[in-house]
Amino acid sequence: MSSLFVFDTNGLVSASLIGGTTTAKALDRAIILGKLTFSNATMNEFIEVLFRKKFDRYFLNDEEKWRTIGRITLNAEYFFTKETITACRDPKDNKFLELAVAAKASCIITGDSDLLMLHPFREVPIVNASDFLDMKF
Repeated sequence: MSSLFVFDTNGLVSASLIGGTTTAKALDRAIILGKLTFSNATMNEFIEVLFRKKFDRYFLNDEEKWRTIGRITLNAEYFFTKETITACRDPKDNKFLELAVAAKASCIITGDSDLLMLHPFREVPIVNASDFLDMKF
């Protein structure tokens, strides 16, 4: 079984917009090592954020945004979250914990301090992109 990785929305958007960054390298590594994971909630948020007007300058048109989404989700696995988790200080971030638990993820990659402070969560490491690049799998 391959490793399963949860990226928070900011990490996915950042990695999608600017290649060569630490976050983009972490995304590439996660895809090489295994699969990204999504739930309906995490995918919907990613799409909604990517289509915000402030990101239009990074794309030629909406079709290019959809190609970016397609590239990221090409080798992804989707999970239904069964458990409601309320452990995070920012309630909007609980969906990433719920996904990690449902997927039995190898780790959560995030730059969000509200998630990072919970490391590890139910034995799932929560790391930033730089630390993820140094992890052994």
